[in-house]
Amino acid sequence: MTLESDIERAAQLILHARHTVALTGAGHSTPSGIPDFRSPGSGLWEKVNPMAVASIFVFRLQPQAFYDWIRPLVRLMLNAKPNPAHRALAEMEEMGLLQAVITQNIDGLHQRAGSRRVLELHGHMREATCIRCYKVVPARALINKFLADGQVPVCEDCGGVMKPNVILFGEQLPVRVLNEARREAQLCDLMLVLGSRLEVAPAADLPMIAHQHGAKVIIVNYQETYLDPQAEVVIHADVAEVLPRIVRVVREDMARAR
Repeated sequence: MTLESDIERAAQLILHARHTVALTGAGHSTPSGIPDFRSPGSGLWEKVNPMAVASIFVFRLQPQAFYDWIRPLVRLMLNAKPNPAHRALAEMEEMGLLQAVITQNIDGLHQRAGSRRVLELHGHMREATCIRCYKVVPARALINKFLADGQVPVCEDCGGVMKPNVILFGEQLPVRVLNEARREAQLCDLMLVLGSRLEVAPAADLPMIAHQHGAKVIIVNYQETYLDPQAEVVIHADVAEVLPRIVRVVREDMARAR
C-alpha cells in the first residue's frame, strides 16, 4: 500500500462512518513545538524521573520541584499555535464528520483551533485548585506571575499551594470525562488514533474498546502501537502532514457528491 492509497482509504472510512471519534496524544502537538514525553533525545522524561517532579506525592511535599520542572513547558504551551492537524480535526467537526476529540494533551490547542467537543483526559491549564481549601480559580494570572518570579502560586484566601488542574502521577483521571470518553469509544464506528503510542492507560485502552465494539481504527503515528495489526489503516508519519491530506480528500469527495 502506498501513502496515497492509505490516505484515500482513510478518507473513505471517514466519509462512510456514522460516528467518528479522535484520540490524540503528545505527537499531535509536537509539530507545534511542544515536546512529547518519551521520544529518544527530546522526550520530557529523558533527563528527569517523572515520579520525582510530576507525582501528586512530590507535589504535596515539594511543589517547587514541580513548578521548576514545568516552567519551561508552560512557556512553550503559551507560545504554541495549533498546527494543521489540530485545524484538520476542527474542520472535520465543522463538516459534521467528527463527534468528539478525546485528548491526552493539556495544552488546549484543540480548542484554540476551533474544536468544540474536547474531552481532556489528563486535565488542562485553564484553572488551578488550592490543595488546602479547594478553591478553584482561573489560572492565567497565576501562571503569568509564576513565569515572572518563579515562585509557587498560593491561594489568596488561605495561603495553600495552588495546583493547576492537570493530572499528576498518582491521581485519578476525572471520572466524568473518562466515563464520557469510554461511552464515545463504545458508540463510535470509527476511531482515529493520532500522535499516540498507546502506552499510557486508560487512554491507551480506548481504541481497543472501540475495536471490540465493532469500530474500525485508523492510526497515524510515527511509532508502532500495540493496535497496528487490528487497524484498518496505519500510517507511520507526521500527523500534521497526513491528517490535512486526508481531510482534503474528504472535502473534495464531498464536493463531487453534491
